[in-house]
Amino acid sequence: MTALRGELREHEPLARHTSWRVGGPADIWYRPADGADLSNFLQHQHSACLWLGLGSNLLVRDGGFRGAAVTLYGSLDRIQTLAAGRLRVEAGVHCARLAKHCVAQGLAGAAFFAGIPGSLGGALAMNAGAHGGETWERVRSVEVMDRQGVRRQLAATEFEVAYRSVIGPRPDLLFVAAELEFAADHEGLEAERLRTWISKRRETQPVGLPSCGSVFRNPPGDHAARLIEAAGLKGRCVGGAQVSEKHANFIINTGSASAADIEALISLVRTEVAASAGIQLHPEVRIVGEPA
Repeated sequence: MTALRGELREHEPLARHTSWRVGGPADIWYRPADGADLSNFLQHQHSACLWLGLGSNLLVRDGGFRGAAVTLYGSLDRIQTLAAGRLRVEAGVHCARLAKHCVAQGLAGAAFFAGIPGSLGGALAMNAGAHGGETWERVRSVEVMDRQGVRRQLAATEFEVAYRSVIGPRPDLLFVAAELEFAADHEGLEAERLRTWISKRRETQPVGLPSCGSVFRNPPGDHAARLIEAAGLKGRCVGGAQVSEKHANFIINTGSASAADIEALISLVRTEVAASAGIQLHPEVRIVGEPA
């Protein structure tokens, strides 16, 4: 085995690497030095793997994760210009950074990325969106890596994409980069859109408090936040977890929440919205790991 060049820790608390600031330890935590180092790591790692970016849209249970947690944020974080309007963006790039980069380069159609509280890898995995835009609208091809560390490029058409759903040709593929395409910002309006949406996010969402972003998918023709608020659940708490008073589709860690508190509050919200509105809410957030 070629020597690993990244950062390796054993029994690393994943609360340090998730936006909710909860989660027990992973057996191994690894941040690769680059794509080649990631390939080397995977060739010799045979336990289960959990892919992390910014750790948003993820709830790790208090007992932790039995396997390897691999963090791409702070590692695969390059943005390269390929041609006019075409960028190669690595999976560890913060979505807000991508939005700002595109505005600086005079490109339109990327400002919505500023509303996604995660990195591009996670946005690709779930077709994340905000402000009416969705990630895969901009994808032309992706670079993926399988569990054996083999890297390949696939066309966007090889994936089945829907609202907050992406199904690839194989379930074990990790997104490591994507080729994205944007139009030229001839009218010079993208910078103003970006400022407006960042301002709106600060006004309407609990920015600065530990959360995962939106917890539930919007049901067809409605909004999860409206349904949760109509059920009288704003401010509802389980332990240190609370339905945000500012935006009902956010659950915040008030400072003492456990993953179990958050999971219990998710269940409570689903039960009460089903009882009051007859609608089943489906979580966007992915729940992994072992209970304490």
